[in-house]
Amino acid sequence: MPSSGRSAAETAAWLARDAVDSLPEGALEEKLAIGAREGRPLRVKLGIDPTAPDIHLGHTVVLRKLREFQDLGHVVVLIVGDYTARVGDPSGRSATRPMLDPSEIDRNAETFQDQALRVLHASPDRLERRRNGEWLDMPLQDLLVLARTSTVAQVLERDDFAKRQAASEPISVLELLYPLLQGYDSVAIDADVELGGTDQKFNLLLARHIQRAYGQPEQAILTVPILVGTDGREKMSKSLGNHIGVTEPPGEIYGKTLSIPDSALSDYYRLVLGEPPPASSPREAKRELARRLVAQFYDEAAAEEAEREFDRVFIEHQPPEDIEEMVFASSDGLVHVPALLEQAFGVSRSEARRLLEQGGVGLDERVLSADDLDLPAQELDGRVLRAGRRRFRRLRWER
Repeated sequence: MPSSGRSAAETAAWLARDAVDSLPEGALEEKLAIGAREGRPLRVKLGIDPTAPDIHLGHTVVLRKLREFQDLGHVVVLIVGDYTARVGDPSGRSATRPMLDPSEIDRNAETFQDQALRVLHASPDRLERRRNGEWLDMPLQDLLVLARTSTVAQVLERDDFAKRQAASEPISVLELLYPLLQGYDSVAIDADVELGGTDQKFNLLLARHIQRAYGQPEQAILTVPILVGTDGREKMSKSLGNHIGVTEPPGEIYGKTLSIPDSALSDYYRLVLGEPPPASSPREAKRELARRLVAQFYDEAAAEEAEREFDRVFIEHQPPEDIEEMVFASSDGLVHVPALLEQAFGVSRSEARRLLEQGGVGLDERVLSADDLDLPAQELDGRVLRAGRRRFRRLRWER
């Protein structure tokens, strides 16, 4: 972007060019001007609860925007919400989230921070990595001070709570605390700017109110669009199975990208690559997008190989050249296919049965059905087992 010779107004306009909201009006420009006058970088906050271990393309939309701030010399403060994850963000929810096990949260936090570095600068003068357990593990007296900063009426203004209240659906006191805890994160790290998806708008605005209550300057806010999943309808989410993970194998990233509907193609180019789609057919535009995503998260060689394998399997209808071998055992000469799928691909047995019912399991050229629950081990030996469209194992019977 812009060189350092750009004015605060020009820089703010560039940073907000593909945002949904820049709030309040003029606040980002003012923050940039103050930072330039004081000779210091801005502290730009993103808080993410590690409710799942992996980053997907939906996360990279806001990470790309953070990278733009880094490229301009500002400091990104990446807050992994190890404490707020125990509460569960109610944004966009019609019911209380289940509470996660602390050990699971810790595991997710580690992988999430590592994966974020696929997009962000890792340099210590451009990135701070924090956990909000550092300050939210507070004495009760401090929690009471925080609780006094806001009213129940303020918190219930948010759409999710208002809809649930109107429908007489329960709202836990813990959920009411969540926006306050997230807002206190901004106080704890002296945030100048906070980024988030459009579903976070209420929380980001409340954080300004909480900063003011603690005598701090209020942060500027940028909200970014939410990327739809590969189904083209719902927000990208691992729980919905419509995600493209940044650490998935190159072939998975390539194949999933080609499955997105034509109607979502423009958004993927704009939000993930920051540019308009090429003036080519949707099919070719998807192939280019798929190549570039694999190259971004791996390298050009991996992108070329992923494209070759995709064409081999789905255009030439040949199995992949390099298929991982899996050894299976059988004590009575029969193999329970759902158990075999669980061993081969890590799917649950209920998911394995669902794949069989949907015709999503193959044995060489044969499509297995729900009636093929138990097969002779000899019939499986040396054959290629397929689950879905892109997962293969060559079977070897350990006699």
